[in-house]
Amino acid sequence: MKHTQILPFIFLLMSCYFMMGQAVFGVQFPIENREQKCRQCMEAFRNKPKEVLFSIKRDDREGLYFEINSKEWAYQLFKDTKDGIMIDIVSKDRYDCATQKLEPSSYGIVGDIKKPIYAATLKKGLKKQPNGKYRVKVGVVPVPLRGKELEFNIYFINDNYFCRYNRFYDLKSYRLELLDMGMYLDSLTYQSEIKDFSQISEGFKLKYKTLKFTIPFEKNKATYATDDIKPVYDSLHLTDYTIKTIDIKAYASVEGSLKRNIALQEGRAASIVEALQEFQKPAIKTKISATENWVEFLNTIPTTEYASFSDLSKAEIKAKLMDPNINADLEPYLQKHRKAVITLSLQKKDSYKTMSNDQLISLYKNAVLEENIEKANELQNTIFERIKGNEISPDKISTLDVPAQKQFAQLANKNTSLTYMINEREVLRTYTKLLELDRLLPRNKKIKYNICATKFKIWRHRIQPVKTEAFKKEILALKNYGVSQVLIDRMLINYHIIKSESYMRKRDFAAKDKSMKYIYTRYKKIVLTNDDYLNLAQYFTSYANIEYAIELLKDRVKSIDAGTDLLFYYLNLTLVDKELTKERDYRTMMLNAISKDQQRFCKLFDPFGEGGVTFQLLENEYLRKAYCENCNTK
Repeated sequence: MKHTQILPFIFLLMSCYFMMGQAVFGVQFPIENREQKCRQCMEAFRNKPKEVLFSIKRDDREGLYFEINSKEWAYQLFKDTKDGIMIDIVSKDRYDCATQKLEPSSYGIVGDIKKPIYAATLKKGLKKQPNGKYRVKVGVVPVPLRGKELEFNIYFINDNYFCRYNRFYDLKSYRLELLDMGMYLDSLTYQSEIKDFSQISEGFKLKYKTLKFTIPFEKNKATYATDDIKPVYDSLHLTDYTIKTIDIKAYASVEGSLKRNIALQEGRAASIVEALQEFQKPAIKTKISATENWVEFLNTIPTTEYASFSDLSKAEIKAKLMDPNINADLEPYLQKHRKAVITLSLQKKDSYKTMSNDQLISLYKNAVLEENIEKANELQNTIFERIKGNEISPDKISTLDVPAQKQFAQLANKNTSLTYMINEREVLRTYTKLLELDRLLPRNKKIKYNICATKFKIWRHRIQPVKTEAFKKEILALKNYGVSQVLIDRMLINYHIIKSESYMRKRDFAAKDKSMKYIYTRYKKIVLTNDDYLNLAQYFTSYANIEYAIELLKDRVKSIDAGTDLLFYYLNLTLVDKELTKERDYRTMMLNAISKDQQRFCKLFDPFGEGGVTFQLLENEYLRKAYCENCNTK
């Protein structure tokens, strides 16, 4: 699944440390009157525009440079002769998993601290670079540290006092989107995410009819026969449908060898695909993933007499489960963890599948000329399916025009709505066309709904003015045309997301908070997808309401079907919270993320500036334990 575009940004976290009667390279730690002694430094940071960014850069010759994008702010920071910086060089070797316990940090300094560089050197040496930033050389990497994975912290000095210690965190953020409202074609069809409002993505996908079900796995049973699957197949009433794709997520219970468990689950999943394949030709496109079900195990175990297992490592738990008595006690739970979650994407059987694209379009046009609406609708759906499968260019929708007459309004609604779903730049043209169709069918719920859905984009991107109170009444009035309250509630949440943005531009914080409170209470009344959870969490964090975001996500991220992007967003949101990472539920969430994408989890602890958040997160013993358990390949 494509996700929205990922944009990096830097969080600077501050911690201050004090030392009694000692100094480092002559620089003192303020014991008393810190506010006064560090006043200039603290004031500079309070007044620092969020656009001002700085860091330490390392070049190919092992030189170290202080780099900043605002020379003016640097001059405010380094005003006096005794203002400056010290570089703390930290090697990832510090966090070697073979080390039982980390060396305690000295007043926040965890690496190799370098001599201070003072204002005169910093200001004189700042030179503008081709990228528009300014940099000054502040030292070199010591020979013993060259060739190692390094990060660089900064101690800011004010009047020869240590005043601010910065570590750098490179966290990922997803673009904030509205909840997906979809568009009514024959039924409500949801949009795929598009990278940017001003450009069409390379491909597009529509969420068509899917079926999701679970098949339990019997212990030690490795294969499934056609006879095993037939009752499931029959119960799904698939005789009128073709299975286009099968997505199987196979879960093993946690006892036994990891390698054997994964192989067994992959074999079971493959046998299910093979059995389903017996019912149709051609071959079904399949996707199989297999993992051990640590999530449900850790969710279950606290309710048993073996609750203490939650605090053990995975290897320790597996060792405990080798005890026949413990294994037998837990088998009623373990058997529920062996299963396959199967998602089928279906397409109604197509009587036109042997017909060429040009023949299809020609036949559709003839059906329109003959006013055979039923046949035209059937052909239109077939053409849409081929567009969905990239067999027909989306540009061909323009050849499916129909007369501006009442009997053709539904066909026209589908044509113009799909055009917009493929390319949101068509929003104003789509909106105008829908208003014309509304005049032909003034009480049609699909057209009314689609008008509101497109109007959100027009309003949010300020394509043309929208009278907000009148628009709210228009949304509420959808109930009069048969639109469900759940869909109206989703629109009202989006309404307040956009209103919040408007209030912030006007600096009306009280009104913004009121809209946020409305969203917080209303989202609990609707069914949320993974994308919805992600968008709402981003909404809350964009206004610094981390508590709302965590409350929204804390249960969802323990669920086995939580989305990968959602899990990693939650990780980014909470990794620096030392209290939260201590909790058992946090470990469950981390193992959920690891089971979805172990490599992505491990990369969080790569060096800052090289794709990781920062490996200094491993100062946290709970994160280090998870890292060493799942990422240590040495």
